[in-house]
Amino acid sequence: MRLMRTTPRSSGVARRTRLIALSSGLVAAAALAVPAAHAGETTTYSATQLSQAADSVLESDVAGTSWAVDAKTNKLVVTVDSTVSKAEIAQLKKDAGAEAGALQIKHTPGTFNKLIAGGDAIYASSWRCSLGFNVRDSSGASFFVTAGHCTDGAGTWWSNSGHSTVLGSTAGSSFPGNDYGLVRYTNTSIAKPGTAGGVDITRAATPSVGTTVTRTGSTTGTHSGRVTALNATVNYGGGDIVSGLIQTTVCAEPGDSGGPLYGGSTAYGLTSGGSGNCSSGGTTFFQPVTEALSAYGVSVY
Repeated sequence: MRLMRTTPRSSGVARRTRLIALSSGLVAAAALAVPAAHAGETTTYSATQLSQAADSVLESDVAGTSWAVDAKTNKLVVTVDSTVSKAEIAQLKKDAGAEAGALQIKHTPGTFNKLIAGGDAIYASSWRCSLGFNVRDSSGASFFVTAGHCTDGAGTWWSNSGHSTVLGSTAGSSFPGNDYGLVRYTNTSIAKPGTAGGVDITRAATPSVGTTVTRTGSTTGTHSGRVTALNATVNYGGGDIVSGLIQTTVCAEPGDSGGPLYGGSTAYGLTSGGSGNCSSGGTTFFQPVTEALSAYGVSVY
C-alpha cells in the first residue's frame, strides 16, 4: 500500500490513497490449465518472456499487486495483498497466456496503500508525510526530497500541524510512474541537518538484494529489514502505478510516506507504500533516491 496521507485530499484532487500497501490485494491463485512439464523438468524463461509476463500483469491492472523478477528462481514474483481475489489471480494467469508458468504468486497480509504522514513530520494543507533527505543544488540552495504522492497537489509545507512554522514550497513532483517530489526551503531560520534517523548521510546509492536497510518515519519511528527485490512495480489502484521501486521487508504505516531509507551513511530511497503494519510486519516499497537526485540536479549534504 502507499503510506496514506493521514487526512484525505479535497474531492477535486483526491486519488485513491491506498499506496503503502500496494493498492488492492490479490487473493489465492486459481487453477489454470498450463502444459505440464515432465517430472523433474524445470522450465527456464528468457528475459524476453519475463518481460512479456510483466507487461501482461501491468495490462491486467489489478490493484493491490506488485511484481519484480527474481534472478534466483527465474520467475516473475507477483506479490498480492489481501484485497486481491482468487478470480483476479486466475485472470492474471489467463492474461499471461503462454507465460503463465513464469508467474510466482506470493501473498502478503494487509492492503497496499500510499503512506503519507530525514523522518520528521511535514504538513501540507490537509495531510501529513515524512521528510526524506535534506539536499542542495549546485548554487547551495537548500531543499528536501519526499514522496511524489505527498507533493502531488501540495503547495506550502509546514513543520507543525498548526501551520505556524513554514518550511517551504513544492518545487517539483513526479507521481504516478515515479514517486518523488522536491520542496524548496523558504525559511532560512531553521536548521537543515544532513541526517536521517540521527545518522549523518554522506552519499546516495542503490542497495543490492539482501542488503539490510533502515527506514525512519513520523508515524512509527525507526525500523529495519532487508531488500527483497529491485525494479519492482506496484499497482496502488485508481491508475496509480509506480515502477522501478525497491521492495523490502521493513514495516511502515500511514504518515511514514516520503521518509528515508538508508544503510549506514548511505541514502537509498523514499518511502512509497506497502502493506501491513509495525506490529505484524508487511511489505514496503521505496522510490530509489538516486533517481530523484538526478531528476532535480541536487545532492545529499
